[in-house]
Formats: sequence, C-alpha cells, structure tokens
Amino acid sequence: MTADTEHTPTLWPEGARTASIQHIQQHLLTHASPSLDTLPAPWLEQWPSVWSWVAAWVAEQKRTASGIPVIGIHGGQGSGKSTLSQALANLFQQAYQWNTVIVSIDDLYLGHEERQTLSKNVHPLLATRGVPGTHDHQLGIDLFSRLQKLGKGETLSIPRFDKVSDDRLPEANWHQVTGPVDLVLFEGWCVGCAATSSDELDAPMNTLEANEDSDKRWRTEVNNALSNDYKVWFGMMDHLIMLKVPNMEAVFNWRKQQEEENRKNALGEHDRSMDDAALARFIQHYERLTRNALRDLPKHSDLVLELNQQHAVSGIDLPA
Repeated sequence: MTADTEHTPTLWPEGARTASIQHIQQHLLTHASPSLDTLPAPWLEQWPSVWSWVAAWVAEQKRTASGIPVIGIHGGQGSGKSTLSQALANLFQQAYQWNTVIVSIDDLYLGHEERQTLSKNVHPLLATRGVPGTHDHQLGIDLFSRLQKLGKGETLSIPRFDKVSDDRLPEANWHQVTGPVDLVLFEGWCVGCAATSSDELDAPMNTLEANEDSDKRWRTEVNNALSNDYKVWFGMMDHLIMLKVPNMEAVFNWRKQQEEENRKNALGEHDRSMDDAALARFIQHYERLTRNALRDLPKHSDLVLELNQQHAVSGIDLPA
C-alpha cells in the first residue's frame, strides 16, 4: 500500500477509537494483503481512513468473543458485501492466520424444484429466489452450529448455488471447510431484516406487488418467514454490519453495472443478463425489504457504513 496513512484523516468516530482498536488497526495497516489491490478504487483509496478501521473493529469482536462469533454483513444489491467479506478473510489470514469462513445467504437458496413447488402451492412469485422463504433456513441454522463446533482436522461441506442453472450444485461441488474455525462472516442482502406490522403490507410498494400480488399473499408469506424461521436464524448472529446504500436508484444502477459485466463476459447462448425493463421488475421483488432496512436496520446494527453514489463511504456510525 502506498497511501500516506500517517496523515490520512479517518472517518472512524473519535469516540470509538479505543486503544485496542487503534493497536489492531496499526497492525493491519502493516500487514495489508496484496489482494486488497483488487478492491474497487473508491474502497482502496479509503483503506487507511475507513476499511482498516472496519477490519480492526471486526478483529476486536473476534478477539473479545467467548466462542466463534458470527458477524452478519447486510447491504442492498451491489453494495459490496461479498467484496468486503473476502477482503476481511484474506487480511485476517495474513495478519493473524485466522480461519475465516464466509457464508453467503445466496448459497443457501432452496433448489429450483423446491421453489417451483412453493410457486404452485403458495404463490407464483416464490419461484424467484431471493426473498425470505426461498432459502433453506434450517440448513443455515445447522451450518452455523456445526461451524462453531468444528474440531481440529474435521471437515464440513458448505453448499454452493449456481445462478446460471438456478439450482444448488451437487454436494461434490460444495465448499470444504477444515476446522477449527476462528470467525464466521454471514453476508446477504436481507441478512438482519425483520418483519413489519401486517398493516404496512396493505399498500403495494410497486407495480410488481400491485399487479402480481394484489391480494398481498406473497408479501405476507415473506413477512411471516421473517417473523418466525428467519428470526431464529438471524438471531444466531453476534454482530451486524450494515452497508447502507444511498437509495433504490443506486441499487438499480449498481445492479445494472453487474448485468453489463455479465453481458460482456457471456458467450452466446450463455448470456442470461437482463435488459433495463427485466432488471427493474427483478429489483421490485426486493424493494420493500430494502426500503424497510434503510429505515429500520441502522438502529439495530452494530456498525453502519453509509455509502454514496460512487460506492465510497461517506459516514460511519456505531449506534450502540
């Protein structure tokens, strides 16, 4: 890293610059993994002023935990959850030799046939993966429990989901984790989301809800999932980081950039990228929960990173 870290102003709140976190942050600055150079430019520029502090905060939660902590990373589509998780795992491996396991909620989707069954028996919109009710929550609960108990030399397989085939890969293609585990990072767009009152479901949020969920059965099913199974699952997290997107427009624009990259990298018949109209409809599946999270989740998170339209952090809050 070539940044002048000594004279770089930090966005980390002064009241949260404890001696312990400052010590860890300085250690991480001197052990910055070369892989950090693959981070998006706005993040790389903010490594000394933002992300080294975030990493130090996470390391402090692990250092003071009595067991194996599960730290959730929430963020709207395109906010950088996977990028942050991988950067933290790489950095902690280099700086502390920690075995950090990343669990993506995307890998825990129900299989294609299971969601087809839901679409027939409950509501057609449940065929589309993403919202609560379309994941194998029990598998997620069991996975966290087993990771925290994994002994030295013991192995555990973590599911992998293939978005091209829209199905879970065969078990032979799952991730292999060898114990013991030091830290679990749980990332996903709805991680940490909570149910709302039934009254809030009455008015449709967008044209998708108005035209395809006029009786609000779909959004009620999603809300019920958050009230029950997902409440138990998300309750297993010890801490929650929120990558707070600026607004829904940013979500659309960032996801559009991803689609353009997919289109660029696709070959012929394998191009499954969406045009603007299809993308707008797709994002409407997640709009209600994204807006609710922007309104409610900051006060239930342990660390909130405010992102601007350029993907850079413009503010940091530790609500506790």
